[in-house]
Amino acid sequence: MRFIKKISYEQDVRLFQHEGQIFWYSLLVMSVLIAPALLDTFYIGELSLVFIYAISGIGLMILVGYTGLVSLGHAAFLAIGAYTHACLLAVGVPFVVSMICATFFSALIGGLIGIPALRMTGIYLAVATLAFASIVEQILTHWVSVTGGFRGMAVELPRVLGVELYDAVPFYYLCLGILVVCLLLALNLLRSPMGRAMRAIRDSEIPARSMGIHLAFTKTLAFAISAGFTGLAGSLLAHRIGYLAPDSFTLLISIQLLIMVVVGGLGSLHGVIYGAVFICFLPQIIAIMRDFLPTAIARIPGLEPGIFGLILVLFLIYEPHGIYGRWLKFRHYFEQFPLYRKAAHKRQKSYLRTERLR
Repeated sequence: MRFIKKISYEQDVRLFQHEGQIFWYSLLVMSVLIAPALLDTFYIGELSLVFIYAISGIGLMILVGYTGLVSLGHAAFLAIGAYTHACLLAVGVPFVVSMICATFFSALIGGLIGIPALRMTGIYLAVATLAFASIVEQILTHWVSVTGGFRGMAVELPRVLGVELYDAVPFYYLCLGILVVCLLLALNLLRSPMGRAMRAIRDSEIPARSMGIHLAFTKTLAFAISAGFTGLAGSLLAHRIGYLAPDSFTLLISIQLLIMVVVGGLGSLHGVIYGAVFICFLPQIIAIMRDFLPTAIARIPGLEPGIFGLILVLFLIYEPHGIYGRWLKFRHYFEQFPLYRKAAHKRQKSYLRTERLR
């Protein structure tokens, strides 16, 4: 068992709590850096997709896991980032500038959507974001002069400093580098006063307001930041797909993003990575299972969405803290063995005094 002795307030805001974390995270970074030399091209592409989904999951985690605002429309921000990036590349805007513009434009739209959504919470906010996603999908379908409609539009090859990243390996390292930068930005945001304000709003709005936190500004900023991260992921996803069409950003994508943060573990950036791996490799596992299932079951059209929904329900009932929460339980068990108690992680419902008045 590791005991951390705190002797200064700076330890509460450090990125790494102890030297053991530095060692394991360094080992993880080395593993992903040498992975392209050991894996096939297919798996390199799948890992790139994991990194892209993890970037979008960071944005959704900030909104859902740290601010407590549910969204079912983040596929719309993926589409906005992807189409904006593709359109800017088509008119000759440099790759890096185009990605930055797509990120800020998505953040702007997210902030504008967050303003009217301030008066809604829970299921009403989820329905409002779902309606926004439907509106964006209709715009992509009917604005033929810009998006190409159902015909879609091709995405130019990424070019950074005059080097075309047409191969899977350079694109893999590009996605990995952007993911690391996004993780550092998110960690610093969550350690800042704004991040602490988001957590206060998530726990209870009444005490947060009594402490002087501006609810409207914080929620709007959370929407904007979340949309910005998702738009950045959308610009990378455009190159991963290679050809954009409205049916690439459907309701199923929004549900998968929400499943990613819930199954990975709400309120944890570790859960984003676990959830991204789960979301990206589960369809491959389902495709393999179809070869061994009876024909009547394997040919069911909605088999994959049904499995996703079933997994979400099971996690909400039996493991609400997600994969990362389960990993923490395993780790605590071995750290405290043989003094581990079965009731150490028993779920209990607790209320603040302000919540008892409702």
